Amino acid sequence: MNFKISKSVFYNALQIAARAISSYSPLPAFSGIKIEAKADSLILIGSDSDISIRTVILSSEENSLIIKEMGSIVIESRYIMEIIRKFDAETLEFEVLENSSAKISDDVSEFKINGMRASEYPNIDFAKPATLIDFKSELLKTTIMQTIFATSKSENRPALTGVNFCCNGNELICTATDSYRLARKKVQLADSYHFNITIPSRNLSEVVKTLDLEEDIVFAVSDKKAQFIIGNTIIQSRLIDGSFPETNRLIPQSFSYELEINYSDIIGAIDRASLIKNEGISVIKLSLDEQECILSTRALEVGSSKETLKDAKFSGEHLDISFNGQYVFEALRALNKGKIRFSFCGEMKPFIIQSVEEKDILQLVLPLRTYA
Repeated sequence: MNFKISKSVFYNALQIAARAISSYSPLPAFSGIKIEAKADSLILIGSDSDISIRTVILSSEENSLIIKEMGSIVIESRYIMEIIRKFDAETLEFEVLENSSAKISDDVSEFKINGMRASEYPNIDFAKPATLIDFKSELLKTTIMQTIFATSKSENRPALTGVNFCCNGNELICTATDSYRLARKKVQLADSYHFNITIPSRNLSEVVKTLDLEEDIVFAVSDKKAQFIIGNTIIQSRLIDGSFPETNRLIPQSFSYELEINYSDIIGAIDRASLIKNEGISVIKLSLDEQECILSTRALEVGSSKETLKDAKFSGEHLDISFNGQYVFEALRALNKGKIRFSFCGEMKPFIIQSVEEKDILQLVLPLRTYA
């Protein structure tokens, strides 16, 4: 194998493929990037079996890619990326030598690096699933960012470590929960589809990093895998086995109390109150009535804070309710703007946080037992 290529184009493609590589790869070959030269393109593949990324560089004057000899090799990702980054030249030459080693050079520098035979790299099926959905990149990124933070960090319940994508008709519902909070986003689709899959949160994070907001993407789904096709790059994810819990029953349908407040006011108040932590957790209390709304927190070893929420409008009888400040802060950050509505059923019942203007995103948080 022998080719010439733009250093920046090659390095950017290596970075994309390397996002799928884990330091705890199940196979030695998965610590490397598979580089394959075809007649008119260069293909780079990275994987850890959980997520696989395939990106293609086409032969063109813009990419300065000239394929002199076809072939393939696998090279340790951390070594090749560091080597390519160190070159000063704009164009590099890459040549595979005997004994599965490679020579990378420009006009003045030359590196030789050991690799592995491409035959040692597991065969990854990047065949496109039958169900294809066109997505605006910005909408997909927003959907992921508004839900992914609520996934569980614990592996005790694997289904909760991912975001559930469920579609029965023209409405796609994306849901994440760690059993203490829940985030749900609804997206209206142009056509009708039927699927129910859960994608690991780590894999969705890599999708967000790769998205080009100026380029539409294709979301491809089967009962075995999900693909995000972004230009010449495919991000392929395994699905989490097992059923995602039925969450609709957790969402209250009627409320006895409501609080409306500007986004900037409430997120700022919670951010300030969160400085007071007890064993790493900020327990924040809302004392609400129609005359005054007070946000406070207290930790015996640290101190306390108290703030009156100006311009807040509350309807209902007096209510005291406490919650994890981080959970509500992250829920608010997902909503991001405008007027926010808190809807309560009681001091120890789950409450809803929504934007007054946007009804397609819902956040649910379980309260904590109120301190005296």
